Amino acid sequence: MAATTHTVTNQPPPLVGYDVFANDPALTEGVARYVADSRQGDAREELGRLGQAAGSDHARQWGEQANRYPPVLHTHDRYGHRVDEVEFHPAWHRLLGHAVTAGLTDAWSRPEGHVLRTAGFIVWTQAEAGHGCPVSMTHAAVPTLRAEPELAAVWEPLLTSRIYEQELRPAAEKAGALAGMAMTEKQGGSDLRATTTRAEPLAAPGEYTLTGHKWFCSAPMSDAFLVLAQAPGGLTCFLLPRVLPDGSRNSFRLQRLKDKLGNRSNASAEVEFDGRTWAHRVGEEGRGIATIIDMVAATRLDCVSAAAAVMRQAAAQALHHTAYREAFGGRLADKPLMRNVLADLALESEAATTLALRLAAAYDADTEQDRHFLRLAVPAAKYWVTKRCTPMVTEALECLGGNGYVEESGLPRLLREAPLNSIWEGSGNVQALDVLRALRREPAALNAFLTEIGTARGADHRLDRAIKGMLTELADLEGIEARARRLVERMALVLQGSLLVRYAPPEVADAFCASRLGGDAGAAFGTLPHTLDLAAVVERARPVLDR
Repeated sequence: MAATTHTVTNQPPPLVGYDVFANDPALTEGVARYVADSRQGDAREELGRLGQAAGSDHARQWGEQANRYPPVLHTHDRYGHRVDEVEFHPAWHRLLGHAVTAGLTDAWSRPEGHVLRTAGFIVWTQAEAGHGCPVSMTHAAVPTLRAEPELAAVWEPLLTSRIYEQELRPAAEKAGALAGMAMTEKQGGSDLRATTTRAEPLAAPGEYTLTGHKWFCSAPMSDAFLVLAQAPGGLTCFLLPRVLPDGSRNSFRLQRLKDKLGNRSNASAEVEFDGRTWAHRVGEEGRGIATIIDMVAATRLDCVSAAAAVMRQAAAQALHHTAYREAFGGRLADKPLMRNVLADLALESEAATTLALRLAAAYDADTEQDRHFLRLAVPAAKYWVTKRCTPMVTEALECLGGNGYVEESGLPRLLREAPLNSIWEGSGNVQALDVLRALRREPAALNAFLTEIGTARGADHRLDRAIKGMLTELADLEGIEARARRLVERMALVLQGSLLVRYAPPEVADAFCASRLGGDAGAAFGTLPHTLDLAAVVERARPVLDR
């Protein structure tokens, strides 16, 4: 008989078999806040099913497999014919199919649709983040296509469908479709007006052929893409289908897939258009930027939501591990210094989730005031929440020590994913400059933003002082561009603080205002004032296994 060399002890059980939605008070309370009473039960049931699926061992395995076996490009078949196809692992299709079936590509057809979809997006992204890219783009394409009613009549029912069909076929033969986008070029990056792709009009109204390239084409196996090209009248938006109505393949040349830091389950490609590439105009010639602006705003909100999801899953893993792991004579989570770190992570996660849901609720309300509010709040939130994701995930990984540094823990995948949302749809400087543009051109946007945060004035002296400091910054326009990041950071923090003061438990709001607004914390996580009720903050955020 072989000798036993060791016994496994002091290891936490896997964080599987739990309801990702029900175990997140910031998320459940936010949904209850914004969904009408008559629909509360349906919302809890729907998101609970998704939460249980996201916390299952099946979903965990799918996420691991989709990233361990990344997509493979096939430019030609065995006979030399050009095919331009990307092969995905079956786990990718399971993840994407579950997202579509759960309605994560449709926020437009029902009351509180954006709140429900955002909550679901936060839940399901915690299973695996890469497939969220086509989910987000499909959802965001809808308002842009509405600029061309005839196109919207064909494509909107497919994009908002709850049927996932992975095969490429003509739109008329499909019950559901996905949309991607291909905007940036080698020479331009975020400067979309530097686009060189040309669009030549054909005889039929609205039809063009494209010649040029795109440096980043996300999810290249989608059914159609929104692209920008220079038409005779200027920069214009187009819809480019992969398959033409007669069943033939559009000329859509995939040159290579990007070898990315993270987001490895999702294919990002370089693509060329050869002058035979057919596309249909969306909106007026020369109005390309104006046409896609609603799509950009929607995907930026998804950047906030995806970052909140990655942060929540990282915090959940750290909270779970330390609740079971013992060291130095007691539970790790009960050690004062570790409790401080965990509480800080929980604060960051709750602030991000609460802000994402508030933005979604403003989309649902769709009043003039809400639209003005979103004009500033979306780029400010996108700037700050996505910036906080990477250092927070790094700290959560450290809570697991060496266990967190190995792939099996899942934390390395979260860490590689963390920077993505800060880069996608405009990096930090682009968001900061967009806030400045809105401040200069749209006074109503600032009024709406101040009205929003003003509803919490008087509730916390540190918040009041932070609002006053922000107003002082706004009043001084000297060298404003060089100070834009600092200003936008303050705006985002004040907005988060105002939401937590209104809606979060007192111990959460107190800790946030003391550390983020009152300056009573260091530069690293785990430096909260020791006088706060940190145990309550930690216990609120800790996930509990169902079994």
